[in-house]
Amino acid sequence: MLPLTAREVYQTLRDAALGIHPLRRLDEHAGPGQVQVDIEGWRLALDVDGVHVRHCQRCHSPDGRMGELDDWQRFGTDPVSFLSAWELAQIERLLTKCQGAPAKRQP
Repeated sequence: MLPLTAREVYQTLRDAALGIHPLRRLDEHAGPGQVQVDIEGWRLALDVDGVHVRHCQRCHSPDGRMGELDDWQRFGTDPVSFLSAWELAQIERLLTKCQGAPAKRQP
């Protein structure tokens, strides 16, 4: 199976920023400075600094493929780098909004 490309993961983040797909924060143990989210079955681990998203550490797609920051860095970018300033602000706003709501656990 081919790994996820940064562009594929970016498109998922973009769809959440545009309100096409909902972004849900997951109640899972992530490392310090990480947030786990679900976007229509796409599970992402985002590296955050306060309220600012810095990187996408890894992503699992609904079809079982996976991509990680190390894979994307070889090509000089990660999915968050493709987001426009407005799209990034929307993702950060959604994460902040989700933070106050009770998180849901994914089976």
